[in-house]
Formats: sequence, C-alpha cells, structure tokens
Amino acid sequence: MKAIKTIISLLSEEEKREFLLFLQKKNRRGDTKNIKLFKLINAGKTKDLDLLLYGKPSKNAFHGLCKRLQDSLIDFVATRSFAGETSEELEILKLLLASRIFFEQRRYPLAFKTLTRAERMAQSLDVYSILTEIYHTKIQYAHLNPKFDLQKIIDEAQANIRLFQQEQQLNMAYASIKASLKKKLYTAINELIVKAFSDFNIELSKTLTYKSLFQLMNLTATAARLQSDYYEISPFMSQLYHIISEKQADEINPHKHLFYHIEILNLMGIMEFRNKNFKRSMHFTNLMELQMVKNKKAYFNRFSEKLTVLKAHNFQYTGQPKQALKTLDTFQHESLDLDLTRVMILFQQNQFTEAYQIIKNNYHSDNWLEKKAGWIWVLKKNIIEILLLMELDRLDLVLSRLKSFQNKFTKRLKAIDELRVLEFMRLVSHYYQYPEQVTSAAFKARVEESFDWLGPEREDIFVMSFYAWLKSKMEQTPLYETTLTLVNMHKNTAQTPME
Repeated sequence: MKAIKTIISLLSEEEKREFLLFLQKKNRRGDTKNIKLFKLINAGKTKDLDLLLYGKPSKNAFHGLCKRLQDSLIDFVATRSFAGETSEELEILKLLLASRIFFEQRRYPLAFKTLTRAERMAQSLDVYSILTEIYHTKIQYAHLNPKFDLQKIIDEAQANIRLFQQEQQLNMAYASIKASLKKKLYTAINELIVKAFSDFNIELSKTLTYKSLFQLMNLTATAARLQSDYYEISPFMSQLYHIISEKQADEINPHKHLFYHIEILNLMGIMEFRNKNFKRSMHFTNLMELQMVKNKKAYFNRFSEKLTVLKAHNFQYTGQPKQALKTLDTFQHESLDLDLTRVMILFQQNQFTEAYQIIKNNYHSDNWLEKKAGWIWVLKKNIIEILLLMELDRLDLVLSRLKSFQNKFTKRLKAIDELRVLEFMRLVSHYYQYPEQVTSAAFKARVEESFDWLGPEREDIFVMSFYAWLKSKMEQTPLYETTLTLVNMHKNTAQTPME
C-alpha cells in the first residue's frame, strides 16, 4: 500500500488519466477492481478498502489486488519513460540490438553497416560500457567480413576495456567520496578527493573524460553547497576547469561534449557567484549562453532555468534588482528555484507582502519540496519565510514557525557542524521578542560573540545575505543597501584576471 501511494504521488494529473486508460486496455475482465482501487487510493482513502471493494472482509484477495496494481504502476512508469526516452545512448543500444537481430537472420551487410553506425556514435560519446558490447559483437562476427582486420579490432577492444576500467575506478572513487561526505559532511572535499584518487590509483589529468571531470566538479560543488563554503573549493575547481580547457583545445568535434561543457560552465558560474566574484560569474554565464545556442539549440531549453537563475542572482547583487526581476520573467515555466530567487529579491527590496504571497501560493509540504529541490532549499525557504512573517508582524505564525524550524533542522544542522544557522535563528528570535534591544550595545556584542564570521572574502554570499537582515536592524539601515555593502566588502581584494 505504501509503495502504491508513493508511486501515485509522483504522477501528474495527466499521467493519472493515462494510467487509467492503460489499465482499461490491460484489463480482460469487466469485473477487475484495480481501477476502483486506484481511484480510492488517489482520493486519499486507505482504511477498510477490502470492504469497499468486495463488500466484506477479504484480506487475501485485497493483498493480491494491491500487488497487481503496484506491478501495473511500475510497468506504466517504466514503459512511459522508455517511450519518451530519446537519449543518444538509447539510440546506440537500439542500433546494437538491431545489428544482432540482422546477424541472426544472416543479413550480414545490413548487420555490419548498423553495427558500424552504433560504434561511431558510441565513440563520439565515450560510452565505454556500450562500446564493450559493440566490440564483443564485432569480434564474434569478424570472420564474416573479409575487409576486417581482426588484430586491429582486438587492439581497439582492449584499449576500450582499459578506458572502461578507468571509468569503473572513477565510479568507485565517487562512491567512496559520497560515503565519506555522508558520514562527515564538514570534511574538506579536497582532502577526500585526493585520498579517494590515491586509493584507486587515479591521476587527475586530461586523460579523464568530460563526463568524469564534470562528475568530479559536480560532486565538489555539491559538498560546497552543503557546507556553504565555496571559497575552499575554488582552487580545485579552477584546476579542473584548466584541465577541461586543455581538452577543449585538442577537441576536433566542438559539439561532441556540448552537454557536459554547458554543465561545467554553469558550475563555474555558480562557484564564482557564491564567492562574490560577479564579473567572473557573468563571464561564465555568457559562455554558457553561447554554448546553449550551438548545435541548433539542442540543450537550450534544458539549461534555460539554470541560466536564468544565475543571471538574476548576479543582477541582484550588482545593484540591478529591476533587471533581476525582468530576467526571471523571461522564464515562462514553473520553477522552485526561480520562485525562491524572486522571493529573496522582493524581500531585499522591502516588498514583503509580494514575497510572502509567492510562498503562500506554494501549497506543497516541506517533505515534497525536499524531494524536488533538496533540504538546503527547504532550509533557506523556511528562514526567509520566518523573516517575512516578522516583517509583516504575524505573531501567531512567527512563533509556530520558529518552533517548527527548531524541531525540523536542529539535528541536521548539528550533523554538518553548521551551528551558525542555529545561532542566527536564536538571535532572530531574541530580536522579535525584544525589538527594543536590537540597537543596544549589549545585543551587538552578543551578535559579535555568537556569529562566527569568516571574513568578507571567504564568507558565502547567502550566509551574508541573511546576516545583513540582522545587521540592518541593529544599524537601522535599509536592507538592500546593507546587503550590497556586506557582499562587496572584498572588492579591494586582488582578483586573478580571466583566462
């Protein structure tokens, strides 16, 4: 029952209608009760379902029906996903399968032609696991093609196996790093990567594939996001980007790794933004946009949301809030990241009612939001919601939200050694209960003692933004002006010129 409810919750209303049609076509008997059971569960009914379905207690029949409905749901999700899948890797697998069928039917010229096409596509994408199967088939039937040089094919197959093994080593290294992060998230990611690469005999060089370099960069950025520390990873990310730039210089086909190239530019843009290097961040967003229009805009729609959010953030923190909101308006689809970005921009412009309305319009639970956007997103959403409620003087909601925040996030924040957030919320709570004390020397001293400030260059921009709200209250200054002053305190620091 739990599994059925989970799967149904993942389906859109359109998909639910499609599933009912799927069941109708599948049902051979007119008295099948799977459709009725689906509708009952979808309507939120979970008790005494056997009585509703059969008119009497019938646990065994009911459990059998649940099992069949669950199997049908899984079948529907898998079939629909496969039908909608248009990835190049799937196309290669289809070609490989077709070639094997042609070999079995002794249509050898067609089989070799199809296999060669699959091989070329697989080589262009560096999909070594599929290439292993392709070479296996090619060697198996090599005796039927007099034009084939068997030794050459064997050499190519062995070279591919070495690359495949390297990829496997990398996968094991990634798994090791992820496991370490899960146990102790505050460990420096650089140290974890160096240790994992040493354990699995991997060298950080341009022999690594674009996919591998992207995965490594993405893993590093994920750790930084969880720790709100992009400053620490900056040298390592720059080293990875330098390796990627060297690989690009040697690239023959400019579109071969376009997807990973755009992903990498996005990660670099985010890192520079979080470190308050706005010119560098905009440099990467411009590069990202240039890549997105290549190859007939093959990946434009896929990356539009990420590009829009990053550009809006940069406009907001360089004193262009109207341009930031205008940029967000260019994206016409629903987006949790865009919603939260818009809330933060409006909040910093003192448009508290408009900002809170966006949060109110999002009727999803925090559990649902966490599955979609991650718990860090939910954490930021909860903090800004509490600050908005304080600005709107909603006493009844503020107290309940503060209590809920403590119950929901205390354990998690302590687990990653992020005690500053908890201390910040305690200060926020104290301010709301005793607003007259906020400008006192005693309160300012408490803030200075409580908040472990890392310095203007190293501190994360979002951490600064939340602290700016408290600082604006203490100094009686406008929030946006206070925020920009804080995040631009490192301007005089020398910056390395762009490549």
